[in-house]
Amino acid sequence: MRDWDGKRYWLVGASEGLGREVALKLSRMGVEVIVSARSEERLQDLVAELPGRASYVPVDVSDPASVATAFAEVGEIDGFLYLAGAYWPMKTTEWDGEKAEAMVQVNLLGAMRCLAHVVPAFVERDRGHIVLTGSLSAFRGLPGAIGYGASKAGIASLAETMQGDLRGTGVEVQVVHPGFIKTRLTEKNDFTMPMIMEPDAAAAEFVDHMATDHFQKSYPVPFSWLFRLTNLMPLWLFNRIFS
Repeated sequence: MRDWDGKRYWLVGASEGLGREVALKLSRMGVEVIVSARSEERLQDLVAELPGRASYVPVDVSDPASVATAFAEVGEIDGFLYLAGAYWPMKTTEWDGEKAEAMVQVNLLGAMRCLAHVVPAFVERDRGHIVLTGSLSAFRGLPGAIGYGASKAGIASLAETMQGDLRGTGVEVQVVHPGFIKTRLTEKNDFTMPMIMEPDAAAAEFVDHMATDHFQKSYPVPFSWLFRLTNLMPLWLFNRIFS
């Protein structure tokens, strides 16, 4: 088991949904939590609710200067979680360039902007814990997932590369691939979302994985098996089923 007591973790994208619930669970476990997002008001409300030591630092992950300022204000940390996300359902025939770029900007480039500060600090100390949030949509290009699927596939690849490069060091890397979670983002969907989870239950799975020494977790498990299976399907069969 990981020793949580007294550790300092920076959570980016923690003002609501999955990030908020993860912050609450870590705080109850004795972690000092520093939460970041764009909305200062939501961050203030969350910090007031957290039972343990907590603070907030506003950040706009689309702005490199904002990320650099936030990282300096946060100070030395033991762990970093990237939970920020942007999402709109989007078919190729209904391409919205602004929204597609926003998803990549927040979901992938925002993570890389934060990691550009976090990783060198962890490598220099030879100690640190990094957890990135992917998605089951990262495993195969799904219809209607322009922007979002590509950004999450980028997170999956990024995490795998980092984990490979940092093996044998004191810096640990993990990635979590959740399915559908009931949040303001999934409220945009007009289709059936199998095995959709409440944020609290999804956060419990997330934090349970953090306590292990395993690299990757995908859930809910039966639903994740379906996505894994698609990697074995020829393209013609995949398109016939999922289109």
